[in-house]
Amino acid sequence: MCKLLNKMIQRRIFKELLAHLEQPQVTVITGMRRVGKSTAVKYLLQNVPHTNKVYLDLERAEYRFILNLTNYKDIEINLSIEGIDFSQPAVIAIDEIQLTPQAPSVIKYLYDTYQVKFIVSGSSSYYLKNRFSESLAGRKRIFEMYPLDFYEFVKFKNRDADILLKFGNQPFNLSFYLKWKALYEEFLRFGGFPEVVTATSEADKRYFIKDLVNAYIELDIRLLSDFSASDDLLKLIRLLAVRSGHRVDYSKLGVILGINRNKLKDYLHLLQYTYFIIPVTAFSKSPDRELSKQQKIYLSDTGILQYLGQMSSGQIFENAIAIQLMQRGKLQYFQKLSGQEIDFILDETIAFEVKETPVEADLHKLNQRAAQIGITDCRLIGRHQPTNNFEQFYWGGSLVG
Repeated sequence: MCKLLNKMIQRRIFKELLAHLEQPQVTVITGMRRVGKSTAVKYLLQNVPHTNKVYLDLERAEYRFILNLTNYKDIEINLSIEGIDFSQPAVIAIDEIQLTPQAPSVIKYLYDTYQVKFIVSGSSSYYLKNRFSESLAGRKRIFEMYPLDFYEFVKFKNRDADILLKFGNQPFNLSFYLKWKALYEEFLRFGGFPEVVTATSEADKRYFIKDLVNAYIELDIRLLSDFSASDDLLKLIRLLAVRSGHRVDYSKLGVILGINRNKLKDYLHLLQYTYFIIPVTAFSKSPDRELSKQQKIYLSDTGILQYLGQMSSGQIFENAIAIQLMQRGKLQYFQKLSGQEIDFILDETIAFEVKETPVEADLHKLNQRAAQIGITDCRLIGRHQPTNNFEQFYWGGSLVG
């Protein structure tokens, strides 16, 4: 395993994780299934400078058995059998921690009693943020992992991603665009899950995406809800896919699915907590008015988005930009009663409009609409090279950093 990890391509988040490895607090890694959490846990464990450490994958029954024991002394004995010496500083890594609900209380006891550093991972932010917050207040830091961004995607393709980073986030440059557009189109088509990115054939990529969706429904959803809900949720995510970028009409979706409004909201919360969807709220100077407006929903990966339904290329591109922007800060959209809209507002200070083939008129409209809400920093985002030599926009693939 160590030899394999030494060759591993480093994710952006690894630098932060490695810095936190030196802190006594629990390092909590959460994110959607198969986004790379287990690899991150093993990477950190490899960087522990001593041998008093253990890796527990709770998908294995013998490790769930240990943490399910009701007597803490019995847990200590079993962890000692696994190689942990509690008289010395130790590191215990626990993967898929959501599979053992009482794990936080065990961690709290061992954390408070011995010099034990914990590294844990799980697929549900609801479980990790809420249950861990209750029992491990002040004892943990949560890190969220997502599918690869375009910079990481380029690294996984063994290309010089530092050049992409050096010249990215600048207005359209034809040479830059021609150099990276083929990879960006592949990124839009298949998304950013590591095993999909590294698959060598299109058939394998499609298989892995299908398997990701099935694993999400069969494992995460049924673990966190109930067996009957999984059928409704599969129907819901298909509807959300074809409606990517549209405001959520709870009443209409409820009628289509045959479920009430409150249950629909619970399902959407579940999809959000398990990182499947990205909700984007409405921008308003009035907090009350912001809460009253409908959310827009995007999916967390464009490969999954296209597997689930048929949608326009414009929807796919807008969804990709939502993914690229949401990790930078608070993402919202703006829409007037007249229907005039700005696709995205980032941190209430930057306005983004997304067009597949941008033209000068698009930038003029964006500037006008943004000025009405006091925003002067405007970015027109495009996917394709315009035919009229217009260059006052940012190419989607350049949004890195």
